[in-house]
Amino acid sequence: FDSLPPAHYKETMNTILVWMQQSETKLSVPQVAIAEYEIMEQRLREFKALQSSLQEQQKGLTYLSTTVEDLSRRAPAEVSQSYRSEVEVVLGRWKKLSAQLAEQCQKLEERVTKLQRSQNDTKTLKKWMAEVDVFLKEEWPALGDSEALEKQLEQC
Repeated sequence: FDSLPPAHYKETMNTILVWMQQSETKLSVPQVAIAEYEIMEQRLREFKALQSSLQEQQKGLTYLSTTVEDLSRRAPAEVSQSYRSEVEVVLGRWKKLSAQLAEQCQKLEERVTKLQRSQNDTKTLKKWMAEVDVFLKEEWPALGDSEALEKQLEQC
């Protein structure tokens, strides 16, 4: 029995494997070009929540690693190697998932910033175009009114 991990080990392993599968599924959703700021913000919040969840799951991963280390001191070589291999696979997936999540967050943050800037520029441009439209629809001064013509020339 010394060569078997505690029941909590299997529970933790299953929890982490399920969590990683769910997270990998969320990250594998195809990235489409989104032009709506609110949708991008929502997606970014989801990724940030996933990063927080990743931090919370780290405790379980640490527990698995230390349990396997303890087990390898007591168990026969083939048994401990089996558990070590299992944990190494999980650690590999964990690192890959963590890197993908960080990359997706960074890309999305950059896109959100660009989209916000673009929307602000569009608002400014629309405001300017409305002002120009009003100006162009104004009545032109009479040809003999040089003062009014000069004022309109300055506005142009």
